[in-house]
Amino acid sequence: MNEITPPSGDNVRDIPFGDALSERYLSYALSTIMARSLPDVRDGMKPVHRRLLYAMQQLRLDPNGGYKKCARVVGDVMGKFHPHGDQSIYDALVRLAQDFAVRYPLIDGQGNFGNIDGDNAAAMRYTESRLTHVGEALLEGLDQDAIDFRPTYDGLDEEPLVLPAGFPNLLANGSQGIAVGMATSIPPHNVDELSLAMQHLLAHPDASVTELLVHVKGPDFPTGGICVEPADSIARAYETGRGGFRLRARWEIEDQGRGTYVLVVTEIPYQVQKSKLIEKIADLINNRKLAALLADVRDESTDKVRIVLEPRSRTVDPDVLMESLFKLTDLETRVSLNLNVLDKDQTPRVMSLKEALQAYIDHRIEVLVRRSRFRLGNIERRMEILRGYLIVFLNLDEVIAIIRREDEPKPVLMSQFELSDLQAEAILNMRLRSLRRLEEEGIIKEYSGLEGEQADLTALIDSPVLQRKAIGKELDSLRQRFGKTTELGARRTTFAEAGEAVVVSAEALIEKEPVTVILSRMGWIRAMKGHIDRGAEIKFKDGDGPAFAVHAQTTDKLLLFASNGRFYTLGCDKLPGGRGMGEPVRLMIDLPATDDIVVAMTYVPDMKLLVASSDGRGFIVDAASVLAQTKNGKQVLNVDAPTRARICIPAAGDSVAVVGENRKILIFARDELPEMTRGKGVALQKYRGGGLSDVKVFNLSEGLTWASGERTRTETDVTEWIGRRGQSGRMAPRGFAANNRFS
Repeated sequence: MNEITPPSGDNVRDIPFGDALSERYLSYALSTIMARSLPDVRDGMKPVHRRLLYAMQQLRLDPNGGYKKCARVVGDVMGKFHPHGDQSIYDALVRLAQDFAVRYPLIDGQGNFGNIDGDNAAAMRYTESRLTHVGEALLEGLDQDAIDFRPTYDGLDEEPLVLPAGFPNLLANGSQGIAVGMATSIPPHNVDELSLAMQHLLAHPDASVTELLVHVKGPDFPTGGICVEPADSIARAYETGRGGFRLRARWEIEDQGRGTYVLVVTEIPYQVQKSKLIEKIADLINNRKLAALLADVRDESTDKVRIVLEPRSRTVDPDVLMESLFKLTDLETRVSLNLNVLDKDQTPRVMSLKEALQAYIDHRIEVLVRRSRFRLGNIERRMEILRGYLIVFLNLDEVIAIIRREDEPKPVLMSQFELSDLQAEAILNMRLRSLRRLEEEGIIKEYSGLEGEQADLTALIDSPVLQRKAIGKELDSLRQRFGKTTELGARRTTFAEAGEAVVVSAEALIEKEPVTVILSRMGWIRAMKGHIDRGAEIKFKDGDGPAFAVHAQTTDKLLLFASNGRFYTLGCDKLPGGRGMGEPVRLMIDLPATDDIVVAMTYVPDMKLLVASSDGRGFIVDAASVLAQTKNGKQVLNVDAPTRARICIPAAGDSVAVVGENRKILIFARDELPEMTRGKGVALQKYRGGGLSDVKVFNLSEGLTWASGERTRTETDVTEWIGRRGQSGRMAPRGFAANNRFS
C-alpha cells in the first residue's frame, strides 16, 4: 500500500486534529448562522431573499412593469450572487409570493405558485414574477448610497450588505430558520400596528414593552385564525423575545333546519396544510376516535377555506366537538416566538420587541442620513454647474467664440472665466438647443431652490430631532400605503379568551354502542352487537358452550379475574366482532395454560370488589387499583397451589354471606373485611374439610336471596346464621340451592 506524501512548502503546519476539527466546524457554524439561517434585524432578510429582490430590481421587474420567467430570475441569482442549488433559490422565491405563507408578499407571481393544501408550485420555466410594492419599498434608496455593497462570490460584481428596508419586514413578515446550535422563529405582525408602536418609540425612547403592546396586539397571520394566548403570556414573550402563541381555527355554526346544524371552519392556523388536516380528521372518524361526535368532514373550499364538519347527531354539543378537534388535530397549534436575529454588527442574539423595533428605527435613520448626504452632494454639484451656466449666460458670445476658435477650449475657458473643471466640462457638454433656455432668471430660481434644500438637508443631518420627525413622516406614509385602511393591511388574526377548558374524556370520543361480550368455556371471546337476552341462540364450536355473557358498551373496560389471582383488562372496542366465533382470549392476555377465567365483568369507577380464594380467605379491593396496563395482568389475590382464586363480586351492601362446600352458611358485617390492594386476605369462614363454595354481599335489611331452580327465594330472618368473620357457620336452610351457590 502506498504511503500518502504530504505536500511540501512553508504553509504546512502540524496542529492537533481536535483543534483543526473545531476550527473548521466553527467556520461552518458561523457560515450557517450568518449566511443561511438567521435574518438581519434591519431588513429581516436572509442572503438568498436579499439577492432575489436585488436581482429582480436589476432586471427592472418593478410592480408596474411586465413579468419575467422565474427561471430567468433564478438563473441570475445563482450565476451572479448565490452559488447554491437552483431549486432552493426557486423555493425561496415561491414562498415570498405565497399570500398564505407571508403576510405581505414581496413578489407578485403569475402562474401556479402552490396552495394552502400543500401542493408544490409549477416548475420555474412555467411561472413568472415581478416585485410587489412592498418588495419595491425594501429597495428604495439602493442607488442613493443608502447602504454598503460588497463584492460577489466571484469578485465580478457587487451586492448589497443589507437593504434600505423602507418596510419593517422582519416583524411584518416574520422569519423561520435553524442554524447550528440556534434557531429563529418570528411570526408575522400587522404593519399598521408596528408603525404606531415605532412612532410611540420615536416620541418616547424610554417606553417599555408594555407600552408598545398597546399598539402591537400580537401576531397577525396571513391565514387569520384566533389567538387564544393569555395577555400576560404575550407580554412576557415580547419582553424576553422567547415564548409562543396558541392559535385556533375560526369556525361558525350553520343552521340546517329542523334542529340540525353543521360546523364550518373558515380559517385554519398558520402553516397548517389543509389537505393533511382534513386527512387527519377523516382518520379520527375511521378509527372511531371521534365516532360519537363527528359523522363526516367535507372540503368545500374555493379560493376561501371552507371545511364542513357534520356532527353525529343534533344533540352533540358544538363546543365539545370543537374542543375535541382542537385537542386531537392541528385546528389548534402553537406558534413559537424566538426573536433570534443578527444585529447590525452581525452578532446573533435574542431581542425583545422594543430592541427589534429600535434596531429598525436606527437603521432607517442611518439610511435617511446617508441618502441626505448623497442628495446633498448632488445638490452641491448642480449648484456648481449652475454658477458656471450663469457665467456662460453673461458671456455667451465670448464663450462661443472661444469654443469655435480654440482646439482645446476647456483650459482657456477655465483660465479666462475662473471656471472649475466640472463647470467647464458641463459647458462643453451642453447641446446647442440648450443655449436658448439659458435665462438668468431661471438659473437664479433653480439655484435659490437648491440653496433652500441644501440648508434643510444640512439641518437634518445635524439634528437627531429632525431625523426622528422625518422617520415619523415615513411611518405615516407607510401606514397610508400598507396600513389598516388598505385591503392588504386589515388585521386578519383576532384575539379571544380560550375560556374554561371543556374536559372531554376519552370515552366520550368513542361511539357508545351496546354489545354483549361472550366468553366460551374453551376460552374464545367475541363482542356481539346489542344486548342479547338470556336464552338467545348463539353458535359455538363443536363441544364448546357459553361460560360468561356480559352486557356492556363499546366504551367499557372488561375485567377478567383468573384462578391465579390476577386481573386482566380488555377494551370492549378492541374485542373481535360477533360474526365468527371470536378469538382465543389467551392471544390477548398472557394467561398460563394451567389457569382459567373465573369471573368476567365490566369495570365501574369507584366500585369495590370482594375477592376470595378456594381456602376461604379474601378481602375488599378498589376496582381502580386492579386495572392492568399490560397483557401480563395485575396480581391482586395471592394464591398457592392447590388453593385457587374462586370469587370476585361487587362489594355492594352492608353484610357478607359465605357458604362452604360443607353447606354451612355464615353471615357477618362487611366492615369486618379489610380493604387491601394485594395479599392473601383474611379468613372468611372456618372449614374442617373442603373449602369455599360461594360468597354474596347484600343488605341485611332486605334479607338473603338465592336462586333455586327457576325460582328465587328470600330468607328475611337470618338471625341464626349471623356471627363473626372466621366462624364455622350453620347449615343452610331447607330449600337452599342444590348447587350450593347463591346465584
